[in-house]
Amino acid sequence: MLVVGNMLKDLLPFVMGGQVTPATFLKLVVLLAQIVASYALPMGVLTGVLLVLGRMSAQNEVTAMRAAGLSIGYIAQPVLLLGLAGAVACAFINFYSMPKSKTAYKRILAEAIQRNPLSFIVPKTFIRDFRGVVLYVGQKNDSLLQDVWMWELDEQNRVVRSGRAATGKVAFDDAEGRLVLTLGQVSFEIRDKENPETFAKPVQPGTSAEITIELRMDRLFGKQTMRQKPGWMTLEELFSERQRLSSTTSSVLPAKLAQERMNVSYAMNEKASTAVAVFAFALLAVPLGIKISREETSANLGVALLLVMTYYFLTVCIEWLDGRPELRPDLLIWLPVMSFLLLGLVLFRRMGRV
Repeated sequence: MLVVGNMLKDLLPFVMGGQVTPATFLKLVVLLAQIVASYALPMGVLTGVLLVLGRMSAQNEVTAMRAAGLSIGYIAQPVLLLGLAGAVACAFINFYSMPKSKTAYKRILAEAIQRNPLSFIVPKTFIRDFRGVVLYVGQKNDSLLQDVWMWELDEQNRVVRSGRAATGKVAFDDAEGRLVLTLGQVSFEIRDKENPETFAKPVQPGTSAEITIELRMDRLFGKQTMRQKPGWMTLEELFSERQRLSSTTSSVLPAKLAQERMNVSYAMNEKASTAVAVFAFALLAVPLGIKISREETSANLGVALLLVMTYYFLTVCIEWLDGRPELRPDLLIWLPVMSFLLLGLVLFRRMGRV
């Protein structure tokens, strides 16, 4: 489900536009599966344990094992071992497999699109792939365009200038990683930069025989393309980055340096806490699966979905504190997983006494 959702969101537009070949698409799907595996493991373990133990409890298999003298701890041993193995696997994915897959995913997608960058211009489609600009092209014949509409946006995505050109021509600047759009017979309107969404002041109309626009493609090309974020780094790279930031001189702004250090620390703790969440969900699912005691999978799936949504809702709330290093979101990220782990221990001990 996670792979299909990300595939439809990230890859389908490129496939439909002819920018990605079927062979490259399959490679990207394999890499995408490795990227989302760390999110799928906690949900998969929780759902699987709830389904199995719920069915066993409903069919009185757990009661029969306990009547034979087997304790809850002994019955849960395979589940806990599975949860521990899943936690180790998730840690490996988070610290090694996923960062390498993300880097390879970005690189392969960039290379595939760079072979045919003009395919970004799709006729009769609102094109939002370029920073600060929205385009609409009526017709396209190779690099020649007709009936081109353009909306220039500010940092808040408000329209500050709009225009329409009868003709246009697009070319790719390989050195700078950008598309150069040359428009002819242009009529345009300029809005107030301070408050472009109000029409208290009249717009400024104008015409031009020719206008050249640079369409930046930093998302896929240029120097910022392969810049690694902390979440894309392996464990060794995170330690190296933390050491580099620790030895950075005071010439860097203190607030910016503190934020960068927090980003690295948050990435390390977030990856580690997600791995521990696999074991925490396995531990919590044992008493819940036995207590639910229903053969219907809908009840078990509902409980699993509720727990997963609660966990990820808490993590998202902590992510909102990313810009507040003084609140230590790198430590608060452990709060959801430790809460589920503590709840699992309490329910497990309580069930063992019954």
